[in-house]
Amino acid sequence: VQLVESGGGSVQAGGSLRLSCVVSGYQYSTYSMGWFRQAPGKEREAVAVSGRDVSTTYADSVKGRFTISQDNAKNTLYLQMNSPKPEDTAMYYCAAGRCLLLEDYCMDYWGKGTLVTISS
Repeated sequence: VQLVESGGGSVQAGGSLRLSCVVSGYQYSTYSMGWFRQAPGKEREAVAVSGRDVSTTYADSVKGRFTISQDNAKNTLYLQMNSPKPEDTAMYYCAAGRCLLLEDYCMDYWGKGTLVTISS
């Protein structure tokens, strides 16, 4: 499974940004897709996860602001970021895995990341 992220960049707080992740080599055993992030000097954390049945789970810090979605026809995962805050600044990673938990261990495949910078 290969994952390639895009859409990162610099935006002001309160704006919007949409991240994309194109997936290839999809395996039948891959059940969930998700977005994770890592800020400088911090551990990687889960942002949102989506199951193949379109169920979703969000970190409390982004609930109501971010939306994860999938376009199966385009093999693409999205993260719509509305009203981002400076604390959302991080490298964002797309991942594919086996369960619908906000945990690294659920994910087997990772992209290389796309950088998001939110200015105040």
